[in-house]
Amino acid sequence: MDKERQLALQTAKEIVVKFIEVGRISPTNFSDYFPPIYDEVLRTLQGGKNGDPSES
Repeated sequence: MDKERQLALQTAKEIVVKFIEVGRISPTNFSDYFPPIYDEVLRTLQGGKNGDPSES
């Protein structure tokens, strides 16, 4: 796994855990929220679609 994907995975996990802690996400629907959060974090790390973070 490359560094960007590993960082995205760790960051997405921390975000989802924090949302669970504050009650915004239930552990039972973790699988509904984790993939889109991971995808967004990875896309942000990669700099948007064309390498420009302002395209988000």
